[in-house]
Amino acid sequence: MSSQTRLTRAYQNALRIKFTHSDKFILFSDCHRGDGSFADDFANNRNIYMHALNHYYKNDFQYIELGDGDELWENLFFKDIIEANKNVFLLLKKFYEKNKLHMIFGNHDMVYRNQNVVKRNFSEYFDTTEGKNMPLMPNLKFHEAIVLENSDTGKEIFLTHGHQADFMNYVGWKFNRFFVRILWKPLQVWGIKDPTSPAKNYRESEKVERRIKKWISDNDNKMTVVGHTHRPHFPKPSENLLNFFNDGSCVHPRNITGIEIENGRISLIKWLIDTNDDGVLQIVKEYIETPQKMEDYK
Repeated sequence: MSSQTRLTRAYQNALRIKFTHSDKFILFSDCHRGDGSFADDFANNRNIYMHALNHYYKNDFQYIELGDGDELWENLFFKDIIEANKNVFLLLKKFYEKNKLHMIFGNHDMVYRNQNVVKRNFSEYFDTTEGKNMPLMPNLKFHEAIVLENSDTGKEIFLTHGHQADFMNYVGWKFNRFFVRILWKPLQVWGIKDPTSPAKNYRESEKVERRIKKWISDNDNKMTVVGHTHRPHFPKPSENLLNFFNDGSCVHPRNITGIEIENGRISLIKWLIDTNDDGVLQIVKEYIETPQKMEDYK
């Protein structure tokens, strides 16, 4: 099966969510939540991520995670991840309880294709205060893709992780997981990069993105948002380019990137730690690309 067929199948089988200009979404991907060890890329940005999520929760956004939320290649047991990130999962639980949490699986959490695995990991957690297991997100579902359908304009936005365009990270993901878990995680502690990851391999990133762009071109230039390569990308309508978007990742050095949809506009943003005029550290949001009207995309 070709990458084009895999992307088409993901689109055809996608969860469909209708929305209007009054709805608000934040799209993050590639958090790679880990166990808090030296090999945990997410640990450095955890506070930034938590601050951003609190902002979006308080401002009534829906949260969509475009895959690789949990680092299940390097970590054998989910319990190690939730113990290191319990505050994160309890915040995601707040979105879940308002029906504003939508999850997509990627190659690093491909096991979430299996609903039994999802149920086992997310049904409950151990509350140390209560001294017993408490409900977490017992009916959580993961999808390969989501299509946002704009009721105001009729335009669709196709959301998926993007590993469908990467043979070894889709078909051969178990092979890659074995090498990451056994070989590259220990070496990562010493700063050696994992060559199986397109996020750390420029040529591989180019190949993956080229295949996704071909699918977009062959499918009426459909607005498509992916992650996987960790490379933020945001075309402007005036540039008359393919409608290929990438929300980046939450494991950039010292910042996280994502895509906001609000008031019928779409933008590429980043959250980072900065200093004010008094030298006080603070977490701030900046626009990488300013909001663009979605109906302006052809």
